[in-house]
Amino acid sequence: MDAPGRMVLVHDWLTGMRGGEKVLEVFCRRCPGAPLYTVLYRHGSVSAAIEDRPIRTSLLQWLPGVNRYYRYLLPLMPRAVRWRLPACDLVLSISHCVAKGVQPPEGVPHVCYCLTPMRYAWHMKDAYFSGRGPKQWLIDRLLARLREWDQRTAATVTHFIAISEVVRRRIRDCYGRDSAMIYPPVDTDFYHPADLPRDDYYLILSAFAPYKRLDLALEACRRMGRKLVVIGSGQDERKLRRLAGPDAHFLGWQSDAVVRDHLCRCRALLFPGEEDFGIVPVEAQACGTPVIALASGGATETVVPLDSSAAPTGVWFNEQSVDALVDGIEEFERHRADFDPAVMRRNALRFRTERFEEEMFEYVQNVVNGQKSRPLAA
Repeated sequence: MDAPGRMVLVHDWLTGMRGGEKVLEVFCRRCPGAPLYTVLYRHGSVSAAIEDRPIRTSLLQWLPGVNRYYRYLLPLMPRAVRWRLPACDLVLSISHCVAKGVQPPEGVPHVCYCLTPMRYAWHMKDAYFSGRGPKQWLIDRLLARLREWDQRTAATVTHFIAISEVVRRRIRDCYGRDSAMIYPPVDTDFYHPADLPRDDYYLILSAFAPYKRLDLALEACRRMGRKLVVIGSGQDERKLRRLAGPDAHFLGWQSDAVVRDHLCRCRALLFPGEEDFGIVPVEAQACGTPVIALASGGATETVVPLDSSAAPTGVWFNEQSVDALVDGIEEFERHRADFDPAVMRRNALRFRTERFEEEMFEYVQNVVNGQKSRPLAA
């Protein structure tokens, strides 16, 4: 299906190719002339398909060295998205923070592909902010104001689309709004099994953010004496390196080809955080690799556990603790022969990019045409 008419794209910020940017990339390929508005942009941090268009930033872009500390500017970001958008037929925001608060031109529909309501202000605030005394009092006041702004600006969105049933429930809880649900795209053509022998290590592939709970995986593998390869970087890197045992190896960020190579060769992917959807576990399964994941969040929609009536693609562990993850790893090792790479690959194909494009562009075309858009099944 062709892209709808004149579209304006809005994204929170462009500082790396993570899950939200992979969604944005699909729209940029299909809508090559669409302008893109974002709070700030680090040149070279995202794909050419995204960068090859007019990119409009906010005043925060001009702060010296802003890419090093932009997360601390969260209280200023609601004001940063007050752009005067050009005439268009549709505004599409891809939002986990403030992009959904943009004001569309009068009478123009605003579709928000919601990665999640703002984690910092709602369901995961304790994972980001913890303390006591005057500092915590100030943080609580700021978060209360952010929640009020977040609820108020939900009225600028005419159509919400959630990335998972988990996020669909959060949208209902936070904004009092229903939403369609369309799973994000996963490049199952690029991520595929390879004729490579399996090595004797587990894999972490993640940004080093507090809510990812990578500390659990590091401690579990240290306690069990298991080899662990860690691909990623972020604000928690120093802390995580201190927790690592002698068999943990940090590789930093790596190219997609290197990531795919490790996904094809590792024993299993460890996924201890609660994610909104989680593209990485699906990429792992596309490579024929099992996933050991927390039984919460998006992984419950993408990973089939051992005790399911269907053939398994991974193991769930029930709580965010080292003991629970150790139990999950031990269960995986006892049943390692039960995991069939072809089954995992087949499960991942449910989330292929072509399916996302068909569902998403049918939905937005119906919005532009003034038809009643319906939630589409994955």
